[in-house]
Amino acid sequence: MSRFWKIALVVLAVVIVAIVGIRVLHKPAGAASQASGNGKDGDTPPVPVTVVPVVKQNVPVYLTALGTVQALNTVTVVPQVGGLLLSINFKEGQPVTKGQLLAQIDPRTFQASYDQAVGRRNQDQSLLATARSNYQRSQDPKYSQYVAKINLVTQKNTVTQYEAAVAADDAAIRDAKVQLDYTHIRSPIDGLAGIRAVDPGNVVTTSTPIVTLTQLHPINVMFTLPEQNLDMVRRAAQGDQPLQVTALDRVDAHPIASGGVLKVIDNQIDTSTGTFRLKSEFNNEHNELWPGQFVNVQLLVNTVDGGLVIPSQAVQRGPDGDYVYQVQGDNTVKMQPIVVAGEVGDSHVMVGSGLKVGEQVVTEGQFRLKPGSKVNPLKPGEVPAAPTAAELQKAKKDNAGGRRRH
Repeated sequence: MSRFWKIALVVLAVVIVAIVGIRVLHKPAGAASQASGNGKDGDTPPVPVTVVPVVKQNVPVYLTALGTVQALNTVTVVPQVGGLLLSINFKEGQPVTKGQLLAQIDPRTFQASYDQAVGRRNQDQSLLATARSNYQRSQDPKYSQYVAKINLVTQKNTVTQYEAAVAADDAAIRDAKVQLDYTHIRSPIDGLAGIRAVDPGNVVTTSTPIVTLTQLHPINVMFTLPEQNLDMVRRAAQGDQPLQVTALDRVDAHPIASGGVLKVIDNQIDTSTGTFRLKSEFNNEHNELWPGQFVNVQLLVNTVDGGLVIPSQAVQRGPDGDYVYQVQGDNTVKMQPIVVAGEVGDSHVMVGSGLKVGEQVVTEGQFRLKPGSKVNPLKPGEVPAAPTAAELQKAKKDNAGGRRRH
């Protein structure tokens, strides 16, 4: 090997040794610096979180279901006699009262039948008066010796015959009067008139609908519940007061009607759906509920005295069940398993076990926490204080150091 190549190899070896030495010398210092920055808890600022205490209150227990509003009574008005419709005497969509005239059919034919029945009765009453007079005279002692016994029997039977004819005439008059009254179509209930199905001038029959009436005060709400709730509802319904029912809109945003009561629990379970039907009743004074309307129903079945309540956003779901982040005395948090006993309105839940009154739970900021994290507890609506100049400078240095290490 020539002298040139020997010098080149020596130089290369020196360069490699120098590079390795530099890397070895700098690596421990960087690692130590990184370990020093991550290992001190005092350098990690507390996490700002919103906390609320566990409170005790009386908690109503509701069963919820989808319900359908149903009119207390729905009547489709049809004529009971046929004929020419002379007039419509109601306004569509307006309330009507029981007995109010709704429509009128041409009464002339029925009036003639009534007059004929009255005339027949008058005729038969005259014949009855003559027969009674003859029979009474034949019984007089002055004439009885001149009247054959067979004639006396005949006269008596004639009186009975005309009495029966008059009674039949009275019945015919009542029937004709009923048919005549049927030409005046009247409301059978207090209710609300719908859209009329015929116009004046049409010839109607006993199968022609005139209008549909619905009774809105009170009004019913029908709903179903799963069969596993049957025993709970039946026990609750055995109390002195009827169970309270509230109707809400379809998004549960606000009550449409309150003050309803449970009226009926159906006497059988639907085997195809595993549910049973219930009927509730509302006064509906201001027409809040309308027949055919869909509503969400809340049935109050119980009230838990002194239930433990927390906001629902405090509850987290884990592989082992529900838990909350509980703030301890040193402002660190721990994962506390709980059992949720039920919902309280739209924003809170009742805790069955795992917490006590007054204990603090985190409701906002959980995503930055882990067991043992230091927190800065804030009340609902509070915001963390702005960082000081020293804290900003320290954060700036930490970030710069991290960039150099990378």
